[in-house]
Amino acid sequence: MFTGIVTAVGRVRRLERAGAVWRLEVDTLALEREDARVGESVAVQGVCLTAVAWDEAGFRADLAPETLRCTTLGRLRPGSPVNLERALRPADRLGGHLVTGHVDAVAKVDALERDARGIGGEAARLRVRLPPALARYVAPKGSVCVDGVSLTVQRVRGEAFEAQLVPHTLAVTTLGRLRPGDACNVEVDLVARYVERLLAWRAEEGDG
Repeated sequence: MFTGIVTAVGRVRRLERAGAVWRLEVDTLALEREDARVGESVAVQGVCLTAVAWDEAGFRADLAPETLRCTTLGRLRPGSPVNLERALRPADRLGGHLVTGHVDAVAKVDALERDARGIGGEAARLRVRLPPALARYVAPKGSVCVDGVSLTVQRVRGEAFEAQLVPHTLAVTTLGRLRPGDACNVEVDLVARYVERLLAWRAEEGDG
C-alpha cells in the first residue's frame, strides 16, 4: 500500500528481457534506503513492483508481460525519469490517499497548461482523458493517482478530469514533463470501487 506521495525521482538504468519476464533496473540515490530489503514493494510510476535486488545505486525489479501490457512501464528507456515511493508503514503519515499500485488503466494527457502566477513558482493544470468505463469513479474533490502521484480532482467534464499541479509537485515528480498525447498510469480511488461494489451487492440482495 502507498500514499501517492513521491519520495524520489529515479532514472531507468536498464529494461531488458530476462527469460519469461523483463528486468527493470532503476538508479535512485535520492530514495531513502533505511531497512531496504529484497522482496519489499516499491511503486514505480504508480505501479507496485517487488524489489528483487538492491545495490549502491538503486534496485532491480522483474516485470511480467501483463504489467507491460497494462501500464506504461514498457515504454521506458534508459535515462527515463520515474516517480518512486516505498511501501507505506503503519506509523507513517497518510499525506495523500490510499494507493494500491494496481493501475486501473493507461490514460491520455489532454493538456498541461502552465500558469506562472502560482504561489511559490510556476503551477499547472493537468487534464487527463480516461477510458469510458473508468470515468464514473472520478469525482470533483476526490482523489486520483497519476503516474504514482496523489492528486485532488478539481473538475470533471465527461471522460476527462482536471487537477492543479502546485510548484512543489512540478519540482519533485515527473508530471511536469507530460505533454498532450502522452500516456500515463491512472489508479482511481479505492474507496469509490468499494462503494460501487457495496451498492451493487445491496441491489442484488434486494432482487433476491
